[in-house]
Amino acid sequence: QVQVVESGGGLVQSGGSLRLSCATSISINSIYAMSWYRQAPGKQRELVARITFSGNTDYGDSVKGRFTISRDSAKSTVFLQMSNLKPEDTAMYYCNAETSSRIAWGQGTQVTVSS
Repeated sequence: QVQVVESGGGLVQSGGSLRLSCATSISINSIYAMSWYRQAPGKQRELVARITFSGNTDYGDSVKGRFTISRDSAKSTVFLQMSNLKPEDTAMYYCNAETSSRIAWGQGTQVTVSS
């Protein structure tokens, strides 16, 4: 069974930082890209950041310049370094892994930013 597991969420004050991790059981050779999405209560899920395993990155407009996505080149693992966090960043953060045949999602990790 394919697994995608997020970790690193928590409660942080406005202006603080957090680092999220996402690991998947999918073989690194099968992965095309991995992404972070977030969903706040009452809002639609939105793209936060995406990285292809060839190294290209893409960010949502609201996080550009504050968040950085990276990957472990030896493992099927990606990270999301979040800096200068704002209360509006509060959401459940989800990771997914894309292959040629499917997109596998994790269960999410909660990030809460207090003002």
